[in-house]
Amino acid sequence: MARIVFDLDGTLIDSAPDIRGIANAILEREGKEPISLPQARDFIGNGASVFVRKMREAQGIPDSDHDRILKDFTDAYVTAVDLTVPYPGVEAALVALKQAGHVLGICTNKPIVPTRAVIKHVGLEQYFAVMIGGDSLPVHKPDPAPLHKTFAQLGEGKVIYVGDSDVDAETAKRAIVPFLLFTEGYLKVPVDSLTYEKTFNDFALLPDLVAQVLGAKP
Repeated sequence: MARIVFDLDGTLIDSAPDIRGIANAILEREGKEPISLPQARDFIGNGASVFVRKMREAQGIPDSDHDRILKDFTDAYVTAVDLTVPYPGVEAALVALKQAGHVLGICTNKPIVPTRAVIKHVGLEQYFAVMIGGDSLPVHKPDPAPLHKTFAQLGEGKVIYVGDSDVDAETAKRAIVPFLLFTEGYLKVPVDSLTYEKTFNDFALLPDLVAQVLGAKP
């Protein structure tokens, strides 16, 4: 049995269309131009506050408006689930991992309330024993503390972290845990610039990769 923890946005689910929708509704109210879907994907990864900062900077909204816009953004975040879908093969991979006796968790920089809302909406909540969000602790990824807490709450056993970004790779590196990189998410840097055990572009490959990594670890 192993403890396997997943990032959320860009790893288990493609949430960028919904997040872009929130952003563009706010920008319209501010009299600003919308952001593109590639921009939204690029801004995701370091939590809601960083997303809002990048959105503001891209559209010329001053720092003094940050707290007000962040509140509007987080208020809308909870119900922004209609366009979000799991990546192909995610549920089948989770079923296979559970059947193999592993326990699963989520460690994300998304705030915990929208994390739970979107996981419930896409029908995956039954697979995860623990969820830690970007506001569950005073720090968030790439600080390793949230990942360590997620693993601790899952009990005992070997550990693996699964994510899609440079933030996730850095988190795993700081936590000193094996990292599996999903290459079809919101990766913003070259794959070969990151530290990882394995990469995959299809969730059908994940159960075998987990078995390989666990077999290689004492």
